[in-house]
Parts: sequence; structure tokens; C-alpha cells
Amino acid sequence: MGLTIEQDCFAEEDFERFSGRLQDQLEALERLLQDPGFGVGQSSIGAEVELSLVDGSARPLGINREVLARANDRRLTLELDRFNLEINADPSPLEGRPFDALERQLRETLAKVEEAAYPLGGRAATIGILPTLTPEDVDANALSDANRYRALSSGLRRLRGEPFEIRVSGEEEITLESDHIALEGANTSFQVHLRVDPSRFAAAYNAAQLASSVVLATAVNSPVLFGARLWSETRIALFRQSVDDRSAASIDDWRPARVSFGHGWVRRHAYELFAESVSMHPPLIPVCGDEDARRVVAHGQLPLLAELRLHQGTVWRWNRAIYDPADGGHLRIEFRALPSGPTGVDMVANAAFMLGLTLGLEPSIEQLLSQITFGQARQNFYAAAQRGLDAELLWPRAGSLRASRADDLALELLPIAARGLERHGVAASDLAPRLDLIRARVEKRQTGAEWQRRVLADLRRTGRKRASTSAMLGRYLEHSATGRPVHEWPLP
Repeated sequence: MGLTIEQDCFAEEDFERFSGRLQDQLEALERLLQDPGFGVGQSSIGAEVELSLVDGSARPLGINREVLARANDRRLTLELDRFNLEINADPSPLEGRPFDALERQLRETLAKVEEAAYPLGGRAATIGILPTLTPEDVDANALSDANRYRALSSGLRRLRGEPFEIRVSGEEEITLESDHIALEGANTSFQVHLRVDPSRFAAAYNAAQLASSVVLATAVNSPVLFGARLWSETRIALFRQSVDDRSAASIDDWRPARVSFGHGWVRRHAYELFAESVSMHPPLIPVCGDEDARRVVAHGQLPLLAELRLHQGTVWRWNRAIYDPADGGHLRIEFRALPSGPTGVDMVANAAFMLGLTLGLEPSIEQLLSQITFGQARQNFYAAAQRGLDAELLWPRAGSLRASRADDLALELLPIAARGLERHGVAASDLAPRLDLIRARVEKRQTGAEWQRRVLADLRRTGRKRASTSAMLGRYLEHSATGRPVHEWPLP
């Protein structure tokens, strides 16, 4: 997030000073992006996997610090709740065999987590939302013992001034209130990063926005929260509501949600997205460093922009712009909409489809955007989260906008994803197995969400609700441990 967080309480003057530094760093970023040599380099990919730790009954187990210490792997870090961990895979060049490299890293690190958790009675679960969670599992005591998360919770509650309200309707419905952000830890995602030259950023980012609905529809894996069957990807609704800093009583509040699909197509360059974050969202964690970013840029040097990066890390667009001073400085797109799980091979296939479709659409994005509005693309995204492969998505074709079911559209777009990856030098033998997996999953119509729904429905015919949910997750973990993709898992 940019700066080390060493405190969790702040005074008003801290927020004022931080806001001033954000304006200075926006100006520095704008000047930096005018340098034609900035950020130019080899395309690369990276990924983060959030996971949950569970006990022998598939219930959440708050031992993340103990597992982190036992695993002793720099790629592992704490996440929001005590039963969460995160894997940060090392980046690799897009050219060549990036998906083999990513799959190998996920396999290695997940094995280390399992090895470290086993003596403590735990195991790893890669699933968008643990179906066995109860509201008591995500109370204030669930937060990881870290200043970062306490400061984040305090900052959000300071702005909201009242409990967070959660309302999600699907096959069933949940309604509850929470005084803290631990409920956000119910969400675990698979986040993919793509390094993009600044001159291409606007086109690539818009292509990512357009592609997200189709890929999400094929990857859904979070249909159950607190035992209730909700959206195919309930994370999308839950995340937005669990960190919403706007007061429900302020009907004239102009501010958009901190978790959003965005507010319009990028017109020229990445600066627009950082400026939106600063202008539309008050700071949450006003930790200030010593850098004079404008002076650094004026002397032809690379700024850290630590405060701007920290603030950007507290505005959660489903596709987020990243500035990173590493490797000579560069920009990335962070794809945040995909869920964790069901297996490493499923996640890597999802990454290939997301990156490939983004890169495949990029050359024709201007023509495509002339046929679809941003509002329609946003509608697609939420339809995919709600209904998965059954979602009706609007898509521009041959000068017209037509609705297609998500499964049919995904099959239609797979060749475009393949061409996008091939054009950027990904070996055919690296991309083909991943896109073939997506095709098989779609043709069989067996996503992680659909598997969970069908198994749960069968178990509920003869068992009680909570016992059936635990039994379903137990089966899920058994199949996930085999490494076989979810479309090959047996159904009742």
C-alpha cells in the first residue's frame, strides 16, 4: 500500500496534510507520465491469491500468524481476518510460458501453507466465500493483529458514522449490520496483474473493463454466504457493502462507493483514474512520508509516490490502476474481480482468459466502445456476478449491440483471447491447455458456483442446513486437493 502503517489513530491535521500531499503527488505523476520513456518495458504478469484457513470441520480457523511463521515464505502475507492469508506470486514475463510459471508458484506456496497448517489442525481453502462462515466468525475479534487493518477499519467507520449494512438477495436473502470491517474478510479473491506501457494504458484498461463480465461469468465461485444461496459471485455485492464509507442516511451524498466498476471509459491515460480516486474518496489512512515528489520529478528522478499508492490501495475498483516505482517505474492493471479457487489450475486458466481477452480486444477497443456505453458494460458486470453463465450480456457485433447468454459469448470470444496472447509471445503450448479448460468448463456448464449449488441442493434434501453446508465444503476441499479442475468434479 506504499507506506508502513505504524499507528491506527489519527488527528484531523493528519488528514489535511495527507490530502495536500496527494495533490502534490498527482501533479508529479502527471509530469512523470509525460516522459516518453517512463514505464516502457517488457510486459509481465503477477498474481495474488487470498485464501482461508479452516479446521477439521471446515470451519474458519484464526491461525494466520502461526501458519505464516511456520511456512517462512516471503510470498506469503497476512490478510484482513485471522483466518486469511495471501500468496503474492513473483512476476514473470508475459512472453514465453507465464502460465506454467504461475501455476508452479501457486502449487508450491499452497503446499507450504498446507504443511504449516497441518500440525495446527488446519488446512487451506481456496474459495471465494467460505460457506460455513457465521456472523460470529467475522466479529471485531476476527481482524488480524496489524496496524494496517485497525487503521483501515477506523478510517471507514470515521467516515460512515454508523454500522455497515449488508443486503443481498438471490435464491435466498440475507440482511445484517456490522460495526466493523471484518466481514470483508469473508471475501477471498484471485487478483491478476498486467504490466502495460503508459501509451497503451487507456486502450488496455478499457478492454479489461469490457472483458471482465464475460470472464467473471465463467469463473464464479461464491454462491453461499452464512448458509444462504445468493449471487453466483456474492463477493461482488458483499465487498461493496462491507466497506462502504457512505452514510445510509445521507440521501444527498454525492460520493460513489469505494468499491465500484468505475465511472466511465478512460479517455487518455492512467492519470485520470488516480485523480478520480483522490477527488472522489476521502483519505482513510493518512500516513505521510518525507518525499517531495514534484522536486524529485523535476530533477529527472523516479518518485515513490507513497501516499498516492497508499490512497489508491483504499479505493477498490474491480480493475485498478497501479503505479509501481520498482523496475524503473511502471504502470499495471490489477484485475480484482476473480474469486479464489476452486484449484490452482482453474485460477491460472481464469487468468489466461482474462489477460488474453483484454489483449485480444485492445486493438479494436475504440470501435467497440462506439457501440456500447459504459453503463451497459457495468450492467454486464453485475449481471455476470448475479447469474454466472446464465447472465444475459450485451455485446457489440458488426455495428450493432446484441444480447447473448454468457456461456455462448464466452465460447465465441475464446479465439480472440488466444490471438491476444499469441500476439504477445505466449507459447501456444502454454495458453492452449488453459483456454481449453475454460471451454470445457463452459460447455459442461460446471463452474465452482454451480457445483456448490447442486451439491448443496442434494445434501439439503436429507440434512439440516448447517450440516449440509459443512458437508458440501468438506467435499469441495477433498476435490480441490486433487488439483483436478472443477468441471471434472463429480456431482450427485
